[in-house]
Amino acid sequence: MADPSSVDLVPGVATEISPLVRRVLAPNPGVFTGPGTNTYLVGHDEVVVIDPGPDEASHLDAIAAAGGGRIRWIVVTHTHPDHAPGAAGLKARTGARMLGFAARDEFEPDTAIGDGFVVDGPDFTLRAVHTPGHASNHLCYLLEDEGILFSGDHIMSGSTVVITPPDGDMAVYLDSLARVRALPVVGIAPGHGSFIDDPAAKVDEYVAHRLGREEKVLAALAAAGRATVDELVPAVYDDVDEDRHPIARNSLWAHLRKLGSDGRAAADDPDDDHAAWWPL
Repeated sequence: MADPSSVDLVPGVATEISPLVRRVLAPNPGVFTGPGTNTYLVGHDEVVVIDPGPDEASHLDAIAAAGGGRIRWIVVTHTHPDHAPGAAGLKARTGARMLGFAARDEFEPDTAIGDGFVVDGPDFTLRAVHTPGHASNHLCYLLEDEGILFSGDHIMSGSTVVITPPDGDMAVYLDSLARVRALPVVGIAPGHGSFIDDPAAKVDEYVAHRLGREEKVLAALAAAGRATVDELVPAVYDDVDEDRHPIARNSLWAHLRKLGSDGRAAADDPDDDHAAWWPL
């Protein structure tokens, strides 16, 4: 299933992704968001909105207009600022119920939901899948009727995902990727970027990338003998522009913490992102 609009992601325009799914791109492009946040509308007679995005009036107006008075539910994948803040404003426009993992980061769901929760529409079944790692409260949503997974920031198109401890956890993230790999998914609708029509290959690519980066961390640590996150970044992320190193350091810290839990590295204080680490 290919994304018909992968080359013309235009903010504010409702684009059909599948018979049951439309996408509206938020006008918030950036380093973390790529072209912007993807908001999805699922269903016809009754509609669920996935990730309303930022609290941007023009975007919320576009979502409400696309819903045509039929939006009944608003669900969020997680509460990061590019995914959830628009929920309250969209509720004010539509009267829809807000659903999410729990109250956090100023997001207050009408109903807290977890793994296995189902939104049943007249023409769709949407099931929540708890996928912590990027964020402990992260939920993907599986559209069982079409085999589409709405992946939020668990899997993105065009880039890998930043893991920022302590809420982000690299070991847990890899476990969640393995769970997604086993799901009956034929396509991934990511929180950022275009539709992914080979889910298995994308997940395998993500896992290989993470494990390859982990080996670079271990090699750099062995060469240094003892080093901090910031001292390791230039060697581990020598394939990334230096202006991205302040972002990459978060995932590097996450890798070190995973190596620590695996018994392959140690630090005086793994919870301190400025602590020195050494190999075991």
